[in-house]
Amino acid sequence: MATVVLAILPVFALIFLGTGLRRWRLLSDAFWEPAVRLTYFVLFPALLATTLASADLEGLDVGRMAAALVTAVVVMTIALLAARRALGFDGPVFTSVFQGSVRLNTYVGLSVALSVYGVDGLAAAAVAVAVVVPLVNLLSVAALARFAANGAPSWRQVPGQIARNPLIAACALGIVLNLTGLGLPPVIGPLLEILGRAALPLGLLAVGANLDFAAALAGGRAVATAVGLKLVVLPLITVAACWVWQVEAMAAFVAVLFNGTPAAPSSYILARQLGGDARLMAGIITVQTALAVVTLPLLLTVLTGGPP
Repeated sequence: MATVVLAILPVFALIFLGTGLRRWRLLSDAFWEPAVRLTYFVLFPALLATTLASADLEGLDVGRMAAALVTAVVVMTIALLAARRALGFDGPVFTSVFQGSVRLNTYVGLSVALSVYGVDGLAAAAVAVAVVVPLVNLLSVAALARFAANGAPSWRQVPGQIARNPLIAACALGIVLNLTGLGLPPVIGPLLEILGRAALPLGLLAVGANLDFAAALAGGRAVATAVGLKLVVLPLITVAACWVWQVEAMAAFVAVLFNGTPAAPSSYILARQLGGDARLMAGIITVQTALAVVTLPLLLTVLTGGPP
């Protein structure tokens, strides 16, 4: 427990430092949106590409880990759709609960994996990003298309939206460089490594700066539902999936870690664009982020036994 707690606390300390920096006006409000865009489109892709390009993928149990992650998300999706009427939420509210129950905060997942297992953990976490981010984006767009207020987007646009996602493109590039044996080229490789070092601290600060505690207080039962499903139920399903797929210890830790993180900040943007309940989504992200500092170390220690 102590090892996991000591790895997680600095990650969430950075998040809440970002909350403080915005509240105390030490940085202008105008700083945060460009910071998010810089992280999402430049720094974070650089980190993923360089990590996967140089990782020892053959030595990682990535195939079965990926299968466990996908299994858990699909099971949660089916359960939510089956329980939609019983939950009693209208369409836009249901889409925010849905996103809050399946989407993951990649900044938190990568940071904790790196803190606990070093470069091997970071590599396994990067593979998790490559597998889960396209899946949850596709499922979230589908849920918003079916139940949100703005109606369905053109389904011909969905593959393009996923393909243009900078995280997916970076993962694909890193895996290609790895599997072909090309590795990182001179000059460009070191440049990407330097950029990647800034991704996690700036990304975590930006997560904290965008938390909305007023929306959290207004969310009521919908927030509580999404929090319970994401921070407790989905990790439990993931543990069962890891057992079914016989995932080895480190990969199982990373799988449970990712499916136990708060929802991604980008969930709010998607809800706002496609007619979901964006204010509720902001509340869900805020409460999940505040509680995950407690739930993550407990779940990772109890369910996976923690690191050796």
